[in-house]
Amino acid sequence: MTPELEATLKRLPDRPGVYLMKDARGDVVYVGKAQSLRSRVRSYWQKQAPGGEIHRIRSVIDRVVDVEVTETDSVSEALLLEANLIKRFRPRFNVRLKDDKSYPYIKITLADDFPRVERTRKLVDDGSRYFGPYASASSVDESMNMVRRLFPFRTCAIDIREGERALRRPCLLYHIKRCQGPCIEAISRADYRTDIDQVGLFLEGRQETLVNALRREMAGAAERTDYERAATLRDKIRAIERTMESQKMAAFARTELDMVGLARRDNQAAVTLFSIRDGKMIGRDVYLLDAAREAPEDEVLASFLEQYYARATSIPRAIYVPSGIDGSGDGSTADLEAFLAGRRGGPVQLRVPRRGEKRDLLDLATRNADETLAREQARWLADHGKTLAALDELGAALGLVGPPMRIECYDISNFQGRESVGSMVVFEDGKPRTGEYRRFRIRDVEGPNDYASHQEVLRRRFRATRSGEEGSEEERRWATPDLVIVDGGKGQVSAAKEVLDALGLHDLPLAGLAKEREELFLPARTEPIVLPATSSALYLVQRLRDEAHRFAITYHRSLRDKRTVRSAFDDLPGVGPKRKRELLKVFGSVKRVRDAPVEQIAAVPGISRALAERIKATLEA
Repeated sequence: MTPELEATLKRLPDRPGVYLMKDARGDVVYVGKAQSLRSRVRSYWQKQAPGGEIHRIRSVIDRVVDVEVTETDSVSEALLLEANLIKRFRPRFNVRLKDDKSYPYIKITLADDFPRVERTRKLVDDGSRYFGPYASASSVDESMNMVRRLFPFRTCAIDIREGERALRRPCLLYHIKRCQGPCIEAISRADYRTDIDQVGLFLEGRQETLVNALRREMAGAAERTDYERAATLRDKIRAIERTMESQKMAAFARTELDMVGLARRDNQAAVTLFSIRDGKMIGRDVYLLDAAREAPEDEVLASFLEQYYARATSIPRAIYVPSGIDGSGDGSTADLEAFLAGRRGGPVQLRVPRRGEKRDLLDLATRNADETLAREQARWLADHGKTLAALDELGAALGLVGPPMRIECYDISNFQGRESVGSMVVFEDGKPRTGEYRRFRIRDVEGPNDYASHQEVLRRRFRATRSGEEGSEEERRWATPDLVIVDGGKGQVSAAKEVLDALGLHDLPLAGLAKEREELFLPARTEPIVLPATSSALYLVQRLRDEAHRFAITYHRSLRDKRTVRSAFDDLPGVGPKRKRELLKVFGSVKRVRDAPVEQIAAVPGISRALAERIKATLEA
């Protein structure tokens, strides 16, 4: 610690605020908030520093030469300021929204006499009304197209003022009824504003309120015998109702709420946000975040809530999240609720649903987030330039003669030592070769012996590559990989090396990837290789390891399910393979057969009443 930094820490105020940690070049490496700047910032240089987030940035503390603080009147103000500073400086060690500078909004230019509805990426205090942020330009385009079909507003940028005719003749949009023609004074400012207010209600998700208002207006037009206007309103109501029907009903009465689903993989996170207004789901957006794998879930969740709702134009009364904010870091659930309430102008509650429809919908949001991360990884792998760079980096780190263009990764899965299986996944040019994936049912190993299981799998895989060794023609066509990776540490690598040496494959490159600290172990090296956290090579080997694990787990589960069904039905008298299939086709599981009455079992083709009674008695015994 430099004398200047030590002096700064001594002068820190005991007040809420935000702090910026800077390195020798003046770059901001971390932004944080605190109830007490003095106690919070000083804790980073204590030997027993609390908080998982402090542990995560321990590696950069030695590089911090200056701390800049800004006092605020409350933690809520600190939350807002922190979100803005993270957006501005994009510090490496904060959880932060990706591409947050370019999230689009829909803007209604209320300062104009005849407002326009347009897309924008800037929030400007010019009297306009904003809706968003949206996750992508396509989300905005979808909303804009729907609004244009329902509400004919002007799209031109000409200056139109009340009481002044701007053009001699209207454009084509007026003739096809996509614009009301304010440029030729075909509509008054008051009537045009009424239509713009309806656009606002629609974008807020308050379609039911909008439809009720339009019905009242339609009834008034009919009473005035303005049947053309009434027919136009009728068509608009029907179009809005069709839109409402296409939206998934959330079955939460007239509640307004947001559902936040979180998924994480390696140094990335994704959040799916379901917006529900008036009992209907009006929006589904997915946001990507940079989040170190060491960051606890509550910190990632809290960071998203702060950064998203700091610029959101609509905040509901309730936000449902997958887990609570425990307050071990810079904030707590109460702090976040106070911050959100200040932004909304009314109370906001953070809730964790435990069961029921809300839990089911939150689980759906989480699955959406996880699928988005999987697609992002696939897109990354499809980028040829990135994968080649990752392969070059991996080859250099492991001391290979060149980039490993073909990599095979192996994993073992079992349940309490039973149904042990092995998996082999193949990546060529950094991309999965799913047609060459292989599964191995462990035959010769008793109990949960990871080392011996790896040896059996590798022996069966590579023995066919030796000249004259028995093996299928397909096995002999398998190419020799440039690198073999086993899931595990030093022990798994040593066991794998023993088999490869016995098969004469002394020069085949081999490494083990230990999951706990993401270290790479080599046979002839005592210390592990640690790739940088932001390394594309690390991302590639993690993807390999995760794919091998997934492939092994799915095979293992299928064997367990088959064994469960087989063991239950094998004890049933008079039930052979055909009747077993019929029972499963009708009931789906052994449990449902057990719970079914005798009459339902007897209704299955090939099952008599007497046999149904024996099946029922055997399963209930």
